[in-house]
Amino acid sequence: MKKHHTLYLLPILALASLPIMLGEADSLHPVLSGPDRAYLNTRGVFWCSTPGLSSKVKYRLIRDRRFLVGTKISLKGDQIATFPFKVKAASDGSYQCKATAGESTGFSNRIKLSVVTPPSNTRVTFEPSPPVVYEGSRIRLSCDAEQGSHLNYTWYFNRKEITSSNSGFSIAGNKLVMEKVTLEQEGNYNCIVWSVVQDTSRYSTSAEITLTVKVKISKPEISISVFKDGDNYLGNVTCWSSTGSPPVNFSLLLDDKEVRSITVTDSLAAWFDVPVVIGLNMGEAQCQGRTQVQDLKSDTLTLDIVPVGGDVRVEVDYLYTAEAKLTAAKLSCHISRGTFPHFSWLLNDSILLSESQDNFQPQTDLSHRKQALILSKLSPENSGYYRCRARDSYEISGPWADSAAVLIQITDELLNSMAQASSCIETSQKRFTEVIMIVFCCFFLLMLAAASACVYKMFDHSQANTISFHLSEPESQSAGLQSGTLSSDVQNLTVEMTV
Repeated sequence: MKKHHTLYLLPILALASLPIMLGEADSLHPVLSGPDRAYLNTRGVFWCSTPGLSSKVKYRLIRDRRFLVGTKISLKGDQIATFPFKVKAASDGSYQCKATAGESTGFSNRIKLSVVTPPSNTRVTFEPSPPVVYEGSRIRLSCDAEQGSHLNYTWYFNRKEITSSNSGFSIAGNKLVMEKVTLEQEGNYNCIVWSVVQDTSRYSTSAEITLTVKVKISKPEISISVFKDGDNYLGNVTCWSSTGSPPVNFSLLLDDKEVRSITVTDSLAAWFDVPVVIGLNMGEAQCQGRTQVQDLKSDTLTLDIVPVGGDVRVEVDYLYTAEAKLTAAKLSCHISRGTFPHFSWLLNDSILLSESQDNFQPQTDLSHRKQALILSKLSPENSGYYRCRARDSYEISGPWADSAAVLIQITDELLNSMAQASSCIETSQKRFTEVIMIVFCCFFLLMLAAASACVYKMFDHSQANTISFHLSEPESQSAGLQSGTLSSDVQNLTVEMTV
């Protein structure tokens, strides 16, 4: 009977021992170590070991759970098995070590190896291209390497590194963005692409690219001058902008119709010749300036050339210093009509020559096309009859329109009287200042006396109150002894002190 029970227990014991055997089969715990990054075409090594195991172990290095990389046999489990390999593009993947000792097998930890390609052939590109933009525009620069992986980027402006503290720049990945470019951001840009594997870095530097920032043109202006060509007259119309960057396309519009156009590349001005008829309104002229980002028009100019004529007169103004000292006399020539007048001055019917000629009198100055004559050094020699005359500037031999003569008489007595008047004014100013000071001092003394009187009165009143207090004190004590009440005495004392 016992024999039969033993036969029944044998399968049960066998089944019970199966988990133990299975557990021994999976009891190996190998450890894999090695790089997680490696440069392409370099040498790499993985190491696998099973610490604490003394039996013979067979190691296999597997990539991505299916590719066998290598096999090693170690005499003891605690000995390290090495798996050297050359890093290729296909080496990228997840590595694991499989250890086998007898019937036992175990798998190690996994290591993800990334193959790093060093950067090369780096260059900077612009958007828009070419790198010529107007201020206020948006521009984006890209740092592109022909080859490379796991890359980092560093930007440089005029060979200085651009960091997050530099305003006006935004860096994202390999992009450098300027939302509104300014003139200060004009210059040379380049970038460096780099990667790191452990303590080894590889670099690739781009060439410098120059960014040109152009200035927007100001509102165009228009002017005209007239000259004679044989028997005909031509108007030379000038179109220009005071600020901006060329090239600029300037057009001449007559009554809103374009008649001429030219593109200037090295200046901000253009000239157009148009035929004109003296005394006839030729219409409204306008200048139009165009760039890649602008289209502006000037104010209108009426092409109506009026000849000089009508009344001509001279006005005289005397100029004084702040101390009322006569220093100069200004003579102005006024005409009733004329678009392009040319003025000339005469003293006692002798022509005062222009500044460009050698015998121009040094004590006079001509300004604004000789319309004003300034006698800057007054002396009796400047006395005399002055008159002006005007003619059309485009008619060299044209007739003059003369003004009446004006007498300017400068004598020593006049200059002395002016000096005396100036001295009197200065003396009056000094005396006025002295009077003000005396009044202020008297006012100050009066206020000081009033303040002293108030202080004295307050002091005298304080002494009177003190005497009253001492005189009333025995009476209040006596009254207190007779009545036997202290409160009424205190009230009497209080009233007496406040009287």
